[in-house]
Amino acid sequence: MDTRRITRSRSDRMIAGVAGGLAAYFGIDPLFVRIGFIVLSLLNGVGVLLYLALWLIVPNEGSLTEGRSTVQEAATEMRTYVEELVSRVRAAFQR
Repeated sequence: MDTRRITRSRSDRMIAGVAGGLAAYFGIDPLFVRIGFIVLSLLNGVGVLLYLALWLIVPNEGSLTEGRSTVQEAATEMRTYVEELVSRVRAAFQR
């Protein structure tokens, strides 16, 4: 018996691969999942919280998380993403 797991996509990612991973799991287009997150975010803000929670909880595709927890790995990835985003914004304002 082959058990399917939800993972964050490495190939179909815009930010962290959450929408791509959910779309692959449910067999739908990632655009629909992304639109769902946007709608939830605009309606009551829960879309952003849900996305961040899934980013922390759901492992990367192909990740075995040997020795490190998924949350630690995701937190490190988040920190790196935010640092890159901040440096891009600073560079844009320095021009």
